[in-house]
Amino acid sequence: MAVTDQAILRIKAMLMSGELQPGDRLPPEKELGEKLGLSRSSLREAVKALELIRVLDVRHGDGTYVTSLEPRLLLEAMSFVVDLHQDVSVLEIFEVRRILEPAAAAMATLRVAPDDLESLREILRSVADDTSVEDLVAHDLSFHRRISELSGNAYLSSLLDTLASSTVRARIWRGLTAKNAVARTLAEHRRIVDALAAGDPDLVRSLVVVHINGVQGWLQEAGRALRTAGEG
Repeated sequence: MAVTDQAILRIKAMLMSGELQPGDRLPPEKELGEKLGLSRSSLREAVKALELIRVLDVRHGDGTYVTSLEPRLLLEAMSFVVDLHQDVSVLEIFEVRRILEPAAAAMATLRVAPDDLESLREILRSVADDTSVEDLVAHDLSFHRRISELSGNAYLSSLLDTLASSTVRARIWRGLTAKNAVARTLAEHRRIVDALAAGDPDLVRSLVVVHINGVQGWLQEAGRALRTAGEG
């Protein structure tokens, strides 16, 4: 395991135990490094990575603070950083989604009924631009699951649902760090529903590709930024 990952996991353990709470100031660097058995350079790399995903807030001249995010979301984000350092499988999952999900959505276009469109619009109405990250992720999973179900292929729908469940932490991390993530996601979902209503499978396929590419591209950039932070 990379030294940066070890440092992140030790800070995570302090959050899980309640030793650190959202809003708390971290102990001075020398004291925290000795407490965790880490070199100052390793600790700095971990702090840079966690600052990048807004788990920590470095206030120059004042200290480093845990952000005010909910503890569960903080822990999800920290776990995902470690996963991304150690394993690129989440990117491969998005590649598979990019192949299968547009095809499922195009199939759904040929089968969708007025009641189905209303159920999708109801899912859209359940969230707004001020929706929390946690609720946005639940909405995203529900939206994509419903479209894959409308493909009429139970095996494909089940496979996509499994793939989607494996990317929950990536979705949470994007919601925490990407600017206007909620508004962007909802706008893209609305365009997909409008294309379904128009009965245009080619447009639906293209919109779903763009939607998944956006998340995949963001994830690749974020991973590169984290690795740069770890090498700094």
